[in-house]
Amino acid sequence: MEKKTINLKEASFIQAINISAQWCKEWGGDLLSEEVLADRIAELIKTRNGLRGFFAYALSDRDCFLLDKLPFSLIYKLNEVGDAVTEIVLKNLIMSSAQIIVHRKDNNLEYETTSENISSRCKAILRLLETKSVSKFVDQVLRDLDNMGNSFDNSLKYDSEQKEFIKKQIFDIAQ
Repeated sequence: MEKKTINLKEASFIQAINISAQWCKEWGGDLLSEEVLADRIAELIKTRNGLRGFFAYALSDRDCFLLDKLPFSLIYKLNEVGDAVTEIVLKNLIMSSAQIIVHRKDNNLEYETTSENISSRCKAILRLLETKSVSKFVDQVLRDLDNMGNSFDNSLKYDSEQKEFIKKQIFDIAQ
């Protein structure tokens, strides 16, 4: 039987999530070194689907501790990719922060905790990314926050409580 391999440059969003999950499990089980994992992730996140899939998995899976430990080799590779990483991590910080408020209002502690974990991971990464890139995207978000929202087309705008909380989370990056 022929083994199927996925060309990382052609991986779909779902495939990128599954690849990331597999690598994270292998790393967590000491089957992959931090350096090898960082090299693999660097290849995966060169594409939009790879970038989105990796962060969708690594930020949200509570059992993947990669973004809690943030090995130097991974941070180095994330910084090599540059603005695309900064932008997607900051967007995830914004979305998760807004959702914290939604889940609090809905009294959904489990989802609130998940969103808080994503937000914490995002802030930790942003603290270690290249400062000029982070500053550039933070400034842009602060300028555009009134026009941003909870929907893909921004038709449902963030309310004042969400915007204030998002700002607090962004300013917390500097802590």
